[in-house]
Amino acid sequence: MIHSTKNLEEKSIPVAITQAALRIAHKFADEQLTLEKKKQVYLNTLAVCAVNDYMEMMNIPTDPKASDSWNSAMRYYADVADLKLSGLGHLECRPVRSDSVCYIPPEVLDDRIGVVVVELDIEHQQATLVGFAKTIKAGELFFNELQTIENLLAYLDSLESNPKEVKLSYWLENIFEAGWQPISEILAPKTPQFAFRYSNGVTRGKLIDMGIQLPGQSLALVVTLTPKNSVEIQLKLQVHPSGEQAYLPNNLIVKVLDQKGVTVMEAHVISGSTHVTLEFNVQKGERFSVNLELRDTNITEKFVV
Repeated sequence: MIHSTKNLEEKSIPVAITQAALRIAHKFADEQLTLEKKKQVYLNTLAVCAVNDYMEMMNIPTDPKASDSWNSAMRYYADVADLKLSGLGHLECRPVRSDSVCYIPPEVLDDRIGVVVVELDIEHQQATLVGFAKTIKAGELFFNELQTIENLLAYLDSLESNPKEVKLSYWLENIFEAGWQPISEILAPKTPQFAFRYSNGVTRGKLIDMGIQLPGQSLALVVTLTPKNSVEIQLKLQVHPSGEQAYLPNNLIVKVLDQKGVTVMEAHVISGSTHVTLEFNVQKGERFSVNLELRDTNITEKFVV
């Protein structure tokens, strides 16, 4: 839905530019070599800080330090103005001074979950969140193409209820989505560690809440990926009981589904099982999902290589 600029003005969100934001913006700008770059970094940082402050007011967890805009090398070499929203992805925060258009530079990555346009009035130390767009392409973004910030909150809520794909290729660069932790942090010490020792592999695990089927308990989904060559990766999926539980629940079914949702392999847990393992190879760019089924509960995790 595209809103009129009048509707955007009525529903735009004013946010104070804090002294803390000004200090950070000055610090990041002072690292740059040219006046033009100093100005760019200064404005970008203020826009990111304004969106971050608003997200904090709305109780939406953020992680600025995991954002490209907080990376000194990225600031130096590129025009970056993103904010990492924990568990959701990177939200672009583009500053404008006035007028009815926002410029999106070509280096903005296409994995952004959206862009927020931020109008800056530095003299009066006020930022205004004008509106947002879900999709980003380089070039001019006109205000009449934006949706309201109110719609942004609904959009972020929908992302939470529809988890984004886990990007496994990022794991090889030590970049991990929220919730995926070292196995030592989610599995009891009694779990045999040798089960995860793959040469040159990367292992992470996530606690899966099966709700009323396992009250007060979670299952640990553990993924190990090991590159075989430039395009193929060996995957090892394991499901373990977490906490003090010694065995997996009876009747648990673990499935691997292809991009079309067709089951390509599955394992049924039998009584007394301490874990279940599925192994297969995938190629870069391939998508699949893992489904944990226990009686009336189905939990799905989506992956892209």
